[in-house]
Amino acid sequence: MKNKPYILVIDAQGGGLGKQLITRIRKECSDVYLTAVGTNTVATAAMLKAGADEAATGENSVVVASRRADYIIGPIGIVIADAMTGEITPAMAGAVGSAEAVRILLPFNTCDNYIAGVSDFSTGRLIEDAVLHLKKRLNG
Repeated sequence: MKNKPYILVIDAQGGGLGKQLITRIRKECSDVYLTAVGTNTVATAAMLKAGADEAATGENSVVVASRRADYIIGPIGIVIADAMTGEITPAMAGAVGSAEAVRILLPFNTCDNYIAGVSDFSTGRLIEDAVLHLKKRLNG
């Protein structure tokens, strides 16, 4: 793991976005170590099935994995306390927000958070852009 970039994917609810991200990262970025952390077991299981190298669930897992990560990828809600229907705790948002990792956040207008200027983007387009940015960062 130390020789490979450590990528942390965080997701909540059903883990659908995390699953899509991991599938795409696995396809596009072959030499990385992927950790999936879900805020619940359903999200974790979905991301693990998609091809994560390891997976964990819950607040402490987000805190610990954020300290280790080179890159953190997930919906923008992972840096907003009480977002994603309350699944993101203040400790989770703080850990992601203060991590030394590069954060690649996908802007979604959900859970009483509106990000101006991004309402026309599809999930597929956001994932494509996130993975493209990750590839550029990985390749220098």
